[in-house]
Amino acid sequence: MLLAGWITTPALGASALQCVPYARIVSGVNIRGDALTWWDQAASRYQRGHAPRRGAVLTFRPMGPMTLGHVAVVSKVLDDRRLLIRHANWSVPGAIEEDVPVIDVSEEGDWSQVRVWHSPTQTMGARTNPTFGFIYSATSRLRPFEPDPALGTSVRLATADADMMEKTTDAATQQVATLQRAARPAPRLNLDMRAMRFAEATPSARSLADIIADVKRDARLR
Repeated sequence: MLLAGWITTPALGASALQCVPYARIVSGVNIRGDALTWWDQAASRYQRGHAPRRGAVLTFRPMGPMTLGHVAVVSKVLDDRRLLIRHANWSVPGAIEEDVPVIDVSEEGDWSQVRVWHSPTQTMGARTNPTFGFIYSATSRLRPFEPDPALGTSVRLATADADMMEKTTDAATQQVATLQRAARPAPRLNLDMRAMRFAEATPSARSLADIIADVKRDARLR
């Protein structure tokens, strides 16, 4: 599906809609301040965790140019590793993206590392983003967001095409799983040094079966 109309960026000097007011309105989680402070602020006010729920706020850690963190609202949980979110100011300054996918690429399956849909290219973003976790709203109901000039200029992007989204997230999940398997340390081979010394001291004319039989017999005698 094409984007909803032309993608326009805020004019020079104009402010763009930020992720914080958008997430606060849509989720009902009444926290203010930069996105990177939401996780700590929520500690005494809301339940927090590492499992997605509809209406929960996914909080991102600062990373690279994203120095203030990021917040997004879960609109639907697809399975253990995939969900849909609504958020603002991610792919394009001030842009609102609704019901776009996020995949969990963490080794532990705890949503501590995710990849996020990039609407302009209609693909999963290549960057892996670290997160704090989820802040749970009092209700799973998502509230509508109406453009408000007081919150900054914005443009609404179309929901991702379902078929393309399915193919892309499946491919991304498989790619991440392959990378994770490759990064795991190789199994360590534990050698029985008694057997090695015995074999080294044994004439090479003997067969391997004879050597193994002698080692087993020696072990029983011990």
